[in-house]
Amino acid sequence: MSVAMTRLPTGLVVVTDDMPHLHTASLGVWVGSGSRDEQPDEHGISHLLEHMAFKGTTRRTARQIAEAIEVVGGDINAATSVETTAYYARVLKADVPLALDVLSDILANPTFDPEELQREQNVIVQEIGATEDAPDDLVFDRLQETAFPGQAVGRSILGTPETVRSFNSKRLRAYLSRNYRGPDMVIAAAGAVDHDAIVAEAARRFASFTGPAAPVPEQARFDGGARIESRDLEQVHIALALQGLPQRDPELYALQVFTGVLGGGMSSRLFQEVREIRGLCYAIHAFHAPYSDTGLFGLYAGTDAADAPELMRVVVDQIAGAADTITEAEIARVKAQMKAGLLMALESSEARAGQLARHMLAYGRPIPLEEIVAKVEAVTVERTRAAGRALIGRGRPAIAALGPGSGLESAAAIAESLVRRAA
Repeated sequence: MSVAMTRLPTGLVVVTDDMPHLHTASLGVWVGSGSRDEQPDEHGISHLLEHMAFKGTTRRTARQIAEAIEVVGGDINAATSVETTAYYARVLKADVPLALDVLSDILANPTFDPEELQREQNVIVQEIGATEDAPDDLVFDRLQETAFPGQAVGRSILGTPETVRSFNSKRLRAYLSRNYRGPDMVIAAAGAVDHDAIVAEAARRFASFTGPAAPVPEQARFDGGARIESRDLEQVHIALALQGLPQRDPELYALQVFTGVLGGGMSSRLFQEVREIRGLCYAIHAFHAPYSDTGLFGLYAGTDAADAPELMRVVVDQIAGAADTITEAEIARVKAQMKAGLLMALESSEARAGQLARHMLAYGRPIPLEEIVAKVEAVTVERTRAAGRALIGRGRPAIAALGPGSGLESAAAIAESLVRRAA
C-alpha cells in the first residue's frame, strides 16, 4: 500500500492510500467521539448530531447536500459507534474536491434548523421503535447495558425517545464544539487520490476545527450480570459477554484467534457442536469488540425456548474446553481466515479508508499490512489457550435474553457457571 500521512497544525491528520488502478475514491472524516463521550443527560446526542449534519448548512439545504454528491453519481453517508463517528463519501476521481467541500460544509456550517431538528427527532424515534421490534438486534443493546451498567459505554447509541426529543440546537452546538476538534479527527481517503491535493483542501476547509483534544471519557467498568425479558416471540434470543481486551493490548490477536476457533464460521466449534451435531439453533456466532480501554467478547444464538438451557450448557462447555484443547490445525485455519478476510477487505477503497482512519485513532499511525499479518502469524497454540483462560477468568459474564418461557433464568444461571469453571 502506498500510504501517506500529514498532520496539520490544528492536529487533524490526513492519511491517504493511492490505488492507481481505480477511477473512484472513498474518503471521509472520522471523529474520535461516539456514544461513550456523552454525559448522562446527552444520551443519543452523538447519533442525532450525525443525522443533523445532513439537514442543512449555511450554504446548502438538506436536499442540496444530497444532490451535490448524487448529481455526480456518488454517494454519501455517516455512522455513529461507541467511540467514533464517521462521515464518508465515494465519488469519481475528479469529484474528490467536491466531496471534501460537502463533508467540511456539513460539519463546519450546520444550521440545526429547529423544524429540521423536530423532523429528525421523529425519524430517530421511529428508528428506536424499529430496533425494539427486532429482537436479534435489541439483545445486543441489552447485552451492552448489562456488561457496562450505568455507564455511557453501556448505553444504546440511539438514545431513548425522551432523551432524543430533549435536545435543541444549542445543545447540539455545544456537543460538537466539545468533541469535534482537530487532534481527534482524521480525514482518510483511498482509491484515485492525490495526497498533496487532499492535504491542501483539508487545511483550507477544516481550519476551524481547533483546540485541544476532547475530554477523555470515564474508564469502562465491566460488571456483568443478567437481564432477562419475557417477550411473546417465536424464538429465544440469547447473547453472552465476557470482558475482552482493549485495542492496544499485545494479546489482542491471540484473543481474536480464540474467538474465531470458538465461533468464527461454519467450521467453528460452536457452529459444529450446537447447530450441526445437536440442532439446537439456526444461527450462532462469537465476536470480539475492542475499545480503547477494554473489550467485549460475546456470542449470540437464537433457539427454541425449551432448548435454551441445553444450548447454554453446551456453550459453557465449549468455551471452557477450547481454552484447554485448541489445536494447531484450528489455529492455522483461523489464521488463514483472518488473513484472507483482511486481504479481501483491502480490495475495497471504502474498507481501506476506514481501516486507515481506525488505525490513526487507535494507534496514532497507519499499521502496514505486513505488520498485521506478522502479528497474526505470531499467535501460537499456547498464547491462544492462555487468552481463552484469561477471558473466562476475568470475572462474571453478562447475559441478555429475550423471549418466551421459563428456561431463560436457568440458561442465565448456567452461564454464571463459567466463573466457577475458572476458579
